[in-house]
Amino acid sequence: MAIFSSNKVRYSRRLFLWLVAYSLIMVVCFTIYQYRRETLFKAEEMNGRLQMLNENMLDIVDKDIADKDIAGQDSIGNIDFSAMQSSPHFAKLRISLISLDGQVLYDNTLDSLPHTNHRSRKEIAMALAQGQGYTVRRHSESTGETYFYAATRGEHYIVRSAVPYSLSVSEMLRPDYGFLSFMAVVMLLMCVLGYFATRAIGQYILRLKLFAEKAERGEEIYEAEPFPHDELGEIVGHIIRLYASMMASKADAEREHKAALRQQEEKEQLKRRLTNDINHELKTPLASIQACIETLLAHPDLPADQRMAFIERSAAHASRLKKLLDDVSTITRMEDGVTVIAKEPTQLNAIITEAASDMQSKAEDAGMIINLRLDEEVAIDGNRQLLYSVWHNLIDNAIAYSGGSEINIESLLLANQTCVVKVWDDGIGVAPQHLPHLFERFYRVDKGRSRQAGGTGLGLSIVKNAILLHGGTIEASLHEGGGLLFTISLPCYKSDY
Repeated sequence: MAIFSSNKVRYSRRLFLWLVAYSLIMVVCFTIYQYRRETLFKAEEMNGRLQMLNENMLDIVDKDIADKDIAGQDSIGNIDFSAMQSSPHFAKLRISLISLDGQVLYDNTLDSLPHTNHRSRKEIAMALAQGQGYTVRRHSESTGETYFYAATRGEHYIVRSAVPYSLSVSEMLRPDYGFLSFMAVVMLLMCVLGYFATRAIGQYILRLKLFAEKAERGEEIYEAEPFPHDELGEIVGHIIRLYASMMASKADAEREHKAALRQQEEKEQLKRRLTNDINHELKTPLASIQACIETLLAHPDLPADQRMAFIERSAAHASRLKKLLDDVSTITRMEDGVTVIAKEPTQLNAIITEAASDMQSKAEDAGMIINLRLDEEVAIDGNRQLLYSVWHNLIDNAIAYSGGSEINIESLLLANQTCVVKVWDDGIGVAPQHLPHLFERFYRVDKGRSRQAGGTGLGLSIVKNAILLHGGTIEASLHEGGGLLFTISLPCYKSDY
């Protein structure tokens, strides 16, 4: 059927139409069955009444035959039908007396009897076979009317009574049409309930269809509209939530993958940049060492003081080269992360004090003093060597480049388990445009002065990476009294010893 074509009608409507068709077939079949059953019941009821009348007439006929000892068609006229004719129902009925071989012997509505054999009549055939029989409606060729026939077999004859099929009889045999109205109302109610049920299912299917289309396109799906609290709603909701969770996990995985790739790319770029910078930085000390050695080899007869000057210059460049390689090794270890660098509870004040003590003599040679104002002792989960390099590098930079007279280190324990350490000097500081670049590798404010001081350009980069590795932050700014100020924040806790 075209109306059920999936290309023209949505599934919910097709489901509703199938439900209506099913309901209609069920109601029609039940109605036909009930109609036939009720019609048969009423026909049986009328047949029962006529059969009682037939029994009475058979009793009269059999009594007359017994009293008068008459039998056969020639003697039928001797039967007294006056008793039957006195019955109030006799005038309204057509009464026939038929022999067992099918010949009509008597008919109260005919002047002349028909010569047609009646054994083939339905009611007569049933009476001969079963004792009783009836026909609901048949047209009589003798009278030209339509009758309801009921036949009863006796010992010698068959009595047949017939009621004219008038309007009253037709109405009496007609089933109760109120039942049909009731079934029509039931069907209408089923259609209404089916409509709402299929509409709800259609909404589920429509949302699943939209979900499938979005899922096919790979779009992100979020559950904006809640589903009804039933089994189907829970299933649809679970499917959408599962897909949304899967898409979120996929998006997170893609972001993490991209971040990892970006981090790996940045790491590779940093390594290439570091390699290039190291090659550049190595050239100067290696070239100086090579020049000194070649000079010594080419001039073995140089005076002793000149030979010593070349040797001392080579030693200074070799020392700078060793320091550069040590700093590169430290940065490489930090880039490998926490899986390589071991951490343990470490006393922060003790490390700061040790670094200041180790640099005290170098500070005095430069005419500087180191002032420590440390708060109560705190511990930090970290690497002692890296933390030591932080304070060592900051103090060493201040001695080498600040040109000041004192270095101050101050610590303060905050309430949120954070320790703030400030390191500043009273030197010349730097121009503000240099501040954002101080922690970059091989960045120098004054390249010539830095190389003369033996710096590698990696000290502050090591400081920053070491602080970040321990979950802290570091900022560089200009101090109000002159010089540079480094503010460091580290997660810590109160020491138990």
